[in-house]
Amino acid sequence: MKHIVLMCAAGASTSMLVKRMQQAADAAGYECTVEAHPVSDAAQYADVDVILLGPQVRFQLASVKSKVNCPVEPIDMRDYGAMNGEAVIAQARKAMGE
Repeated sequence: MKHIVLMCAAGASTSMLVKRMQQAADAAGYECTVEAHPVSDAAQYADVDVILLGPQVRFQLASVKSKVNCPVEPIDMRDYGAMNGEAVIAQARKAMGE
């Protein structure tokens, strides 16, 4: 099972996207867990499968990459704004090489 973490300023603004991503993954039969956390906690998630950054913290990409052992990418701003769970799950899978 894959572990996908979304990071934003406080961990709260991505909660709706987490729910939509989990629904999209479940509908597709893709086994994963999706969580949201504040970017300040990045080092605690060093060994998850992928970290996706909300648009409001994308400027911290290099900082987060230096603290973890997994792929890190900013979430596409359009997909984030539209809360497009399917597209963001697809982005996470691509980042993991699937």
